Formats: sequence, C-alpha cells, structure tokens
Amino acid sequence: MHQLRLLLIVAEELHFGRAAARVFISQPALSQQIRALEERLGVALIERRGGGVRLTPAGSAVAEQSRAVVQRMERLLQVADAHAGAITGRVRVGSLGAEAAMPHAAAVLARLRDHHPHLEVDVRTVGFIQQFDSLANGEVDAAFLRGPLPAGFQSHQLATESRVVCLAADDPLAGEQTLTLARLADRVVVDMPREVPRAWWDHLTVNPRPDGTPVRFGPVVRDTEAMVLAVLQQRAITFLPASARRLYPRPGLVYVDVPDLGDSVSYLAWLPANRDLPAVRALRAAARSPQQRQSA
Repeated sequence: MHQLRLLLIVAEELHFGRAAARVFISQPALSQQIRALEERLGVALIERRGGGVRLTPAGSAVAEQSRAVVQRMERLLQVADAHAGAITGRVRVGSLGAEAAMPHAAAVLARLRDHHPHLEVDVRTVGFIQQFDSLANGEVDAAFLRGPLPAGFQSHQLATESRVVCLAADDPLAGEQTLTLARLADRVVVDMPREVPRAWWDHLTVNPRPDGTPVRFGPVVRDTEAMVLAVLQQRAITFLPASARRLYPRPGLVYVDVPDLGDSVSYLAWLPANRDLPAVRALRAAARSPQQRQSA
C-alpha cells in the first residue's frame, strides 16, 4: 500500500525530485520503493529520462487501479475495525531522537497502554536521515516528529515550545539573555547529510535569513549528540528546541533564547494509508485526548 501511494505521487509529479520533496523522503529511498514495486509486479512502471520521468503504459494502468485499491483498502480496514474486539498485535512507533521521552509523547503512550493493555507498543528511535523514510517505507506505523512535516503526511499537533541557540560557553554571546538572528548572522551553523530533506533543515535554520542572506553551513552531523559535540568543539552553532537544556546538558555548552527563530512544534504523524489501522486509530485517539496538547 505504501508503494502504491508513492507511485500515485510520482504519477502526479512526473519527477522523482519533486515527488520525494513532496513527501519529505530522500530521492534514493523513493526510487528504491518504486523499483521494489516494479519487481513485485514484474513490470516496468516508470521510464527515467534526464531529470524527469514518465509512466509506461503499464504504469498508467497500474496507477489508475491503485487509486481504487487504496480507497477499497481504507474501507476494508474500517469494516474490520468496526467488528474487532480488543485491539491486539503490535504498533511500531518511531521517535526522532529523544522525542518519545518528552512529557507530551510519554503521556500519549501511557494512555495508549492503559486503554489497550493487549497491544504491544514498539518504540523505535529514528535519526534525522530516516525519520520520514521510516514512515514512507513502512518501518513504523506512526512517529513522534518535529515539524515541518511532509505534505503527504497526516498528523496531530502535541506541543509547542520556544527555540534556542546552542553556543560554546566561552562564546562572546554566551552571556546574553536573548539573541536575534541578526546577531548570529556571521556564525557557521551545523549542517545535515544530503539524505535529509533540504527543505526541512532550511526551515529549521531559517535559510535564507529574513534579509535574504544565505546561512553559512559547516560540519555535517547525523544526530543530536554529534550536533552538540560540534558546538562544544567550537566549530559551529546550532538551533534546538528549548527542551535541549534538560535533554542535552553538557559542560561547556550554553543555550540562549532566540525569539525570532519561532516555535518548535511536536507532532504525532502517520501516513493516510495507516490512518484506520486499529492500532494506529487507538494511538491517534490517545493523542487527541484533551490533556495532550501543551507547551513542552
């Protein structure tokens, strides 16, 4: 089902780069999923030419039928759920770094376990690179993530919090109570690997800045621990949610508020195809509890 939905997006965009950006996964991951679908069906669906693609005759036919299949599967799940008793089985929940340990996410999981004691909850840590791919390729059924989210995802907002800049303690600006992006304009900012959707990281680093100046990126990091280490070694600065103060306290590091960074927003996210799976529906219900949305 995941692969069929991805085929439909490629059919709409006729460009792997645009289709991958639309669902916030890497282009190689999208290509891999389409190739796997072609192998499964035993027919070529896509013709790749230059930077774009076009559907083969078989691809056009499969895409047309895929729309009906997706709709019918969603209806089937609704009927099965309506006749189901206690929810059993397993739900795989992704967590971007320590996100599942945040109070808002922990409350969702606790509520889920209280209401569905026979459901196995498997929480899996995902990094910057695989956070969106893990949902798109079916490795997890839902995930606790930080926005912005791909257009193809559905989500429920759980919490918001302010954002801070992480500086070395001997940085000349480390003693300030608050800072602005303008005062940080000359600083090198840590970067992400190319597999991480650029639009996501540009948004979080405010690149370009409001005056149109591009951000100067420096060392490439793959997780938050490597990120704060890069700052500690005085190679760069980085921006993090304010909760980093308690999640990543390190000797030699200082966190300073930067109001014009905007808020960091936490979400529970899932694919539309998974929306009505009984376990995901239960997880969504736990997230929609009136007590859930809060400031982190």
